[in-house]
Amino acid sequence: MKDYIFKTIRFEVAIFCAAVLFTAVAPFQVKAQTSTKKEPSLYDRLGKNAGITKVVDDFVGNVGADTRINHFFAHTDLNHLKMELVNQICEAAGGPCKYTGKTMKDAHRAMGVSTADFNALVEDLVKALDKNKVGANEKNTLLGVLGPMKADIVEKP
Repeated sequence: MKDYIFKTIRFEVAIFCAAVLFTAVAPFQVKAQTSTKKEPSLYDRLGKNAGITKVVDDFVGNVGADTRINHFFAHTDLNHLKMELVNQICEAAGGPCKYTGKTMKDAHRAMGVSTADFNALVEDLVKALDKNKVGANEKNTLLGVLGPMKADIVEKP
């Protein structure tokens, strides 16, 4: 039973990270579809799969080193987590990938994620975006979209 609980927690934590990133980039997909002038997609501006993978690798590394939240990931298959995050961002950014994960509410139910945990994860994402020189416009839009996700992820103040 204990192993089942740990496997469930690992999966939910992986979905938590994927959800943060997916919600952060989803507006770019809409913008790309409604824009009248021909702009490169967010997928292209992020450097396609290679650029997204670099951001995700650095993000997961930051989270793993962050003692405020790394306990959520202690038993997580990080390679699988990275793959899911890359697919989710790629799809949301208008790329060719497909993500089929849970909703944010379902993925984070009973995890006990606090506001401080959520904020720490956002800080780790900012570090990864900065390290990979993601443009200010893209970064600010991503961060602006993260706020509303809080209601589906955070269970305690």
